[in-house]
Amino acid sequence: MRTVAMIGGGASGSLAAVHLLRRAAGPLRVVLIDRDGRHGLGQAYATSDPAHLLNAGAVKMSAFDDDPGDLLRWARAEGMDVADGDYLPRAVYGRYLRSVLGRYRDRITELTGNVVSLTPPAGGRPARLVLEDGSRVAADAVVVATGNRTAAARTSGTNPRYVADPWSPGALEPIRDGAPVLVVGTGLTMVDVAVTVTRAHPGTVVHAVSRHGLLPRPHRCTPAPPAEVALPAGEVRLDRIFRAVMAAVRANGGDWHAVVDGLRPRVPGLWEAFSADDKRRFLASLARYWEIHRHRIPPVTADRVDRLRATGRLGVLRGSVTSAAADAGGVTVRLDGSGGPRELRVGWLVNATGPTRDLTADPLLNDLFASGAARRDPLDLGLEADACGSLLDLRGRPQPRLFTLGPTLRGQRYETTAVPEIRAQAAALATALLASLEDEPALTPPEDHRAAAR
Repeated sequence: MRTVAMIGGGASGSLAAVHLLRRAAGPLRVVLIDRDGRHGLGQAYATSDPAHLLNAGAVKMSAFDDDPGDLLRWARAEGMDVADGDYLPRAVYGRYLRSVLGRYRDRITELTGNVVSLTPPAGGRPARLVLEDGSRVAADAVVVATGNRTAAARTSGTNPRYVADPWSPGALEPIRDGAPVLVVGTGLTMVDVAVTVTRAHPGTVVHAVSRHGLLPRPHRCTPAPPAEVALPAGEVRLDRIFRAVMAAVRANGGDWHAVVDGLRPRVPGLWEAFSADDKRRFLASLARYWEIHRHRIPPVTADRVDRLRATGRLGVLRGSVTSAAADAGGVTVRLDGSGGPRELRVGWLVNATGPTRDLTADPLLNDLFASGAARRDPLDLGLEADACGSLLDLRGRPQPRLFTLGPTLRGQRYETTAVPEIRAQAAALATALLASLEDEPALTPPEDHRAAAR
């Protein structure tokens, strides 16, 4: 029996696993390895707070492009009264992904551990994965589906009142004493943190700070259809695309939402065509504006945020943190903003700055770079791969049995973190991976995938 190892058990790894097993004609087993043991849930869907909602309607969130009603049928079979445009709790969506994995339970082995090194399959030898605890896994092919890595903001020393990763299990549970909270970041993670900690205690006040001080925009209660965006012919340049997008917004009565939705499917192609300088300019000056219109929040969540702001329980600051010193009673933070430097004393400091761009923080990626089995994209946002997800080695050659998908491809595709993009990548990857195995003998001995469990 052939074995495929999935490194990462969140949405990317889970969707890759089910698409692979759904298409496999012969005997195949997937070893799904998740460092936190949250198989099917990952960082995004492990939350237990029912107020954390999906940022897209249920009809858009099926695990399968060719079966858009799959999630709706599952939810209704579970006794939920769900309409196409309803925003389900993320915990419910996590249950759905677990259920989808369960359809293939007899062909999936779930392991918990952190993969720290990988030797790709070559010369008739299987891939060898080494986990942090020293255990090993052999596989005929490997998919790197590690998702987003949380950036760890720094304080002087460690303190239980500093939350470096709000998505680690139980990280927000202690924030129940009513002390003020400073959240670094004003994006989707901040919104979730603010909703959770203000519900936990009626006196909690949240301060949120970021360089732009911009919040995610809400979805419309009745969304408009995607708008046509007339892009200029010829050379793809950031300035020309920007002017075309602004013209489309004006022609659409100032509605950014419909324009962004119309442009979204074309983003990977545009991103690939941009020069390296244009990509850097976009990341430096326009990315945040794109993100707040692209990654919107449900109307009910937007109403919660508006109420918190109106009652003084959520304040948004424009600036940056210059230092943070934690002690037994809380954290003293120095901020530098439009009003000049200021000092803020809070009971809790929460890092919500989003995914890290520090690839060296991941020992597996370090190992792949050092061995030449993978290479960084030029922007240092992730890995380079071909159109089907085959990782490119140091010389730019695709490796036929080493793949990746999802957030690791942000530097190449930019739009690659939402379920619709990831499930399409998972389908393409499955086709390419199975084709790569067709002419190769099985390299893993029977039950060798269980080596990590011994």
